[in-house]
Amino acid sequence: MKNYERTYDDTMFRETFEHGYTWLNGFLRNVRRFPRRIAVNDPATVRIWNYSELNAEANRLAHALASDGVGKNDVVMAVLTNCPEFCFSYIGPRKIGAILNPVNFNLASGELALLIEHNRPKVLIYAAVCADTVEEAVNASGHKPVRCVMADNLIARKVPAGHISYYNYVLNRPETDPETDFQPHIYDEVLRLCTSGTTALPKSVPINDINEVLSAHDAIINYPLNPNDVCLNMTPWFHRGGCHCGGPCPVFYAGCGLVIARTFNPKQALKWVEKHGVTFLIGAPSTLELLTRAQERAHADLSGLKGLITMGAPLEKEACIRYMMALTPNIFNGYGTTETLCNSFLRPFDLPDAAGSVGSSALDDEVRVVRITEEGADGENEGGNRFTDPEDLVPKDGVTVGEVIIRAPAKSTYSYYDDPESAAEKFSNGWMYTGDLAVWDERSYVTIRGRKDDMIIVSAENVYPAQIEEALTRFGKVADCIVTSVPDRLRGQEIVAYVVPADPSLTVKELNAFCRKEPMLSDYKAPRWYRFVDEIPLNATGKKLHREAKRMAAEDMAAGRLRDK
Repeated sequence: MKNYERTYDDTMFRETFEHGYTWLNGFLRNVRRFPRRIAVNDPATVRIWNYSELNAEANRLAHALASDGVGKNDVVMAVLTNCPEFCFSYIGPRKIGAILNPVNFNLASGELALLIEHNRPKVLIYAAVCADTVEEAVNASGHKPVRCVMADNLIARKVPAGHISYYNYVLNRPETDPETDFQPHIYDEVLRLCTSGTTALPKSVPINDINEVLSAHDAIINYPLNPNDVCLNMTPWFHRGGCHCGGPCPVFYAGCGLVIARTFNPKQALKWVEKHGVTFLIGAPSTLELLTRAQERAHADLSGLKGLITMGAPLEKEACIRYMMALTPNIFNGYGTTETLCNSFLRPFDLPDAAGSVGSSALDDEVRVVRITEEGADGENEGGNRFTDPEDLVPKDGVTVGEVIIRAPAKSTYSYYDDPESAAEKFSNGWMYTGDLAVWDERSYVTIRGRKDDMIIVSAENVYPAQIEEALTRFGKVADCIVTSVPDRLRGQEIVAYVVPADPSLTVKELNAFCRKEPMLSDYKAPRWYRFVDEIPLNATGKKLHREAKRMAAEDMAAGRLRDK
């Protein structure tokens, strides 16, 4: 392709944009504009930080990290609950060119040890509640951080030998900006997130500086978010939705306030909406159900609530109507991935009519449903390519199932850290091939049917767990469910449903009768086996763990715990 010269001198634009249009500069603008505005509110410890104080705390951490030799492109791992130190860690490392690597604080020590070896953090900051796990992981890991720092010590836990408390780590450190020897660039990696993971080692997803800025813009534009807002994100901040959907990224870039919730308590969350002037609540669909039940008893004043943002799973229509009546009519339901953030939205004007779908493409993104092609032993399809052509769309008939692909150039680096093989399996020509199965309609509204690897084949018919789950939850005695399968000699696979009863009188006989009458459930899609459970397996973002359900089903089948009548 021929290169043409610019019609103007673009030198100053490129210099200003590429080196100055950073998330950190956006945050510092707010420090200058709103120094006394509350940035962080921690109700658990009755402490607040305004933007000037938040910047000072981030600087103290940056100086402490620098004294340990942390510099450009070094990794700071944060195994933290939602807490003030997470906020300081979100800002401090990037002041010296380091990369923050937030990690799930619920991981087992062996899992955490693998992540430590893979990401090789120079400093590891962790919450006191997971001190034992971190200590075991560091001892087991082949990589040893220079420093391990125990933070958020509400339980008054003794600091392990060889570690240091966060308080002492930053004690007497300067509150001024640290000196640096590099020029920032918008393509610099500043954040490294981990996928939920279906193997022992989750994939590490690099997020660059311009991804951060434009991810913040996503919330600012779509909610919309402004400096007068206050966000309460009830999901863990270590994942993409936690960081970027009403978490530290958009909040501190927009100049508004963040209320910290270390754990989710629905009654407490409603109280905080009133007390702290929360305008946006962020949580998984399962939290909406618990909030609604609490509100139906508490009748809290939610008149100041401007919106409720949820992601991780679609909303069932009848449930959505309840949430809109009890909490707020302004509900947003997003769909996306760790690699690309939220890429489609249901907005308040879409609901409740479009509940069940995940809406259509967000402003700067494109979500398509393409034909699924058969792969050979080499992983390639009949066209000689492992990826379906992005123009090979399935009909917009709401029936034909295809694979969801996403184009999100503003919010994705299209890569994994130190894992080119996984990147080659997911990304092609600016598109991410998600592995999610879906249909879409004439409005381009996408409805997820499951995942390629979750698809069940019964007597040569393709069955998608999400469709059965949606049908079962329409039965009033079912609170929630997850559908998987067990092998069957005659039919290939038989369908298993794990059901959380909403009514203790629920029986398998009633479920079978309901499925026979359900107009959206063919006979071969009806579950053969059931088990009643108190909860279903979910990951940190509220997504159903079908692989875990499949493992459970195999064990329960062998042990005779599944029932068919």
